[in-house]
Amino acid sequence: MRLNAFPLLIACLALTACQDQAGLVQSTSRDEIRIVGSSTVFPYAKAVADQFAQTGRNPSPILESTGTGGGIQLFCSGIGASFPDIVNASRRMKASELKRCKEKGVEDVVEIQVGIDGVALAQSREGADLNVNLPQIYQAIAAQPYGKPNGSALWSDVAAELPETRLYIYGPPKTSGTRESLTDLMMEPGCLQNPAMQALKESDEERVNEICTDVRTDGVYVETGENDNLIIQKLISNPGSIGIFGYGYLEKNLDKVRGVKVNGVDPTYDTISSGEYPGARPLYIYVKKRHIDIINGLDEYIMEFLTAGTRTGYLSEEGMIAMPDPLRQVMIERLRTLPPLSIEALE
Repeated sequence: MRLNAFPLLIACLALTACQDQAGLVQSTSRDEIRIVGSSTVFPYAKAVADQFAQTGRNPSPILESTGTGGGIQLFCSGIGASFPDIVNASRRMKASELKRCKEKGVEDVVEIQVGIDGVALAQSREGADLNVNLPQIYQAIAAQPYGKPNGSALWSDVAAELPETRLYIYGPPKTSGTRESLTDLMMEPGCLQNPAMQALKESDEERVNEICTDVRTDGVYVETGENDNLIIQKLISNPGSIGIFGYGYLEKNLDKVRGVKVNGVDPTYDTISSGEYPGARPLYIYVKKRHIDIINGLDEYIMEFLTAGTRTGYLSEEGMIAMPDPLRQVMIERLRTLPPLSIEALE
């Protein structure tokens, strides 16, 4: 049953030959929900899509794992059947991205948090047991740790107490929300624990941002695209390496890999839920309000996502961490009222 009904349905029935405010005419229609975005959110969205399709009332949604940044770009390209209805995101949409949406006629974007995840560091169960802190993660990955070229080849080059194991790190590409969460939650905080970087930030914030977030390109950090399963395979074949991905992939592969302690804390459901683990982050979906009353079942799909994301829901079996129930109720109310996200809220 629909949560909302809008007069737009009369003018734009089934998105057939619908002309949006930017003057873009869509000459095709579709019945399936189309979803793009984060590889981290993908397995959760797929589980919800499979459950949603079992009702028999609607066809199975079409999902693409494009990365958060790439998905938002597709999502913001326009209104109509040729464009996605939902984008999954492992970090919050940027003000600049919402501005681009509006420029393309995507005026009313609704933001809904669906759960919590963690940026997990993982290694093969055959590798030397690691326990690293945020400055050490930063120094291992950064192109210019504290402003100097990165020459570290071994973990012991980063800190004498770490093993003499070759540095080899498989991680997400620039288009990934996980990459941005890595820089925001681990690299930048690790960098800014250095007093000189803190002082420089007062006079040259742009330079500090470059020093703190640029990732090395000398072969130590290897981008693995949006396929987190590939990182698992790489860790197994190279036990001395480290992988970086969403906690859900770690949870599903604990028979093959283990989490790396950060600040002495293992990445687990409870440590991420409590915020004790430093890589905890919210997970979002963004939906076009104008598509809600046009694509059959779109609101029902989102409601299924929210109800399946409790501690006892089936998404917990996929590795997603439940957000607090009061926040879930806020999101359910947001789905009913569909308040548009504002640029001011993102700045």
